[in-house]
Amino acid sequence: MIQPFLIALQFLTRLPVRLKSQPSEHDIGRSLLYYPLVGLLIGALLVASSWLLSDTPPFVAAALLVTLWVILTGGLHLDGLADSADAWIGGMGDRDKTLTIMKDPNCGPFGVVAILLVLQLKLATLHALFVNDAPIVLFIAVILGRTLLPLLLLTTPYVRSHGLGSALARHQPRNLSIIVVITTIIFILFIYTVNSLALIMAAAIVFLSVRASMLHRIGGTTGDTAGALVEITEVAVLLAAVLI
Repeated sequence: MIQPFLIALQFLTRLPVRLKSQPSEHDIGRSLLYYPLVGLLIGALLVASSWLLSDTPPFVAAALLVTLWVILTGGLHLDGLADSADAWIGGMGDRDKTLTIMKDPNCGPFGVVAILLVLQLKLATLHALFVNDAPIVLFIAVILGRTLLPLLLLTTPYVRSHGLGSALARHQPRNLSIIVVITTIIFILFIYTVNSLALIMAAAIVFLSVRASMLHRIGGTTGDTAGALVEITEVAVLLAAVLI
């Protein structure tokens, strides 16, 4: 039980985690069950930090929080977003070219622009949330972003045959994953009764739209497109909270 959680924590964060042994593919697959819990941990650290910054000017506090957010996650999903943006635009609608560009370790101009846009939107929305004293939305955004990952692999083919994503997809406990996703949604509805349904709907719209784009372009998902989904979901939830 602890090994899959530590795998999820090590993969999704830069917190110091030491695995006692080489993880099996079975444990890697089961680590998906703990993605929402890791999201909860990241969200809790960010919200706690926002409370510590409560006397700081809102814009400065928001900038520091975005910085901490990137440090905690190691920019993992931002990297996926950048690769996906380069591939989607540079791939010119061709599946093989899109997948080839995604494997390129270099970040192109479209990837840089995508990262800047996402960080800019996070900064602006966090500033607005600080002004309105609503840090709980940040907590929900981080959890929802990671809850969609097991749901994505449940419903979408993984197009690469090797790597961590392939092991996750092959060994994912499907029934337990469904239970985890539903339980997480209920938890969010319980802790934030005011606008939680609207935030969940925003995440659902992003999920369906991004998934449809993945299926149309490459016939499924990759680790990079999954990372892009997390980033876009977080921004959409934050925007929904500010705009409603």
